[in-house]
Amino acid sequence: MDHLKINKETWDRRTKVHVESEFYDVASFKEGRCSLNPVEVKQVGNVEGKSLLHLQCHFGQDTLSWARLGADVTGVDLSVESIEQANSLKHSLGLKANFIESDVVEFGRKNTTQFDIVFTSYGVLCWLPNLGDWALTISRSLRPGGQFHLVEFHPFTELLSGYSYFPRSEPDIEEEGTYTENCDGTRSTTVIWSHSISEVVSALVEAGLTLESFSEHPYSPYDCFDGLEYVPDLGYQMLHKGQQVPLLYSIQARKEIP
Repeated sequence: MDHLKINKETWDRRTKVHVESEFYDVASFKEGRCSLNPVEVKQVGNVEGKSLLHLQCHFGQDTLSWARLGADVTGVDLSVESIEQANSLKHSLGLKANFIESDVVEFGRKNTTQFDIVFTSYGVLCWLPNLGDWALTISRSLRPGGQFHLVEFHPFTELLSGYSYFPRSEPDIEEEGTYTENCDGTRSTTVIWSHSISEVVSALVEAGLTLESFSEHPYSPYDCFDGLEYVPDLGYQMLHKGQQVPLLYSIQARKEIP
């Protein structure tokens, strides 16, 4: 099974839907809205004058938001449609950015540029069968002293939905629609893998990175799971038997200077 081909075709179809959605709201983005959330903006900090690599960038809104904040940005995504839309958005806004069509592992094997920051966020890890290769891409792409930042949905929510928390040798293969409000019911095949937090941390450490911070968050900026309730000024929460469920986690790691 060629999982890359299957997922690439799915994300090509999804991107065409996403650019027309209220969820991504391209019109307000063009008028200056920042697509980044407070969690990642606070963690990453000042990017003025820094080079930033955004892995699995979709059609580039977050990448271009970092550019608006002063970073020299490069975005990577496996979807042809996503990269085409990212370039179109870049040109329409007159922003400087480099977008590359590639899956993460292939990019890591070919890339020779090192960056001050590598960033990735929200629903990215489930598409990767091997976190060891992913972490090596990050390590090789960072200059000595550079930082990696991850903000990701907490895998505990997947456990509550009936998926495995721990990694398995075989992926979950499903037919499903996309997550934006304008989904017309069209279903596409997805091939996804479960990754525990310990697997993520171990992969980064084994790739030579030093963990600087790890945080778990009870609020999500997105209403993206069943049973969420909105808490003003904080975001969406999930309660299980009256207790908050962790919805996000974030990691900051550094490539040490030899």
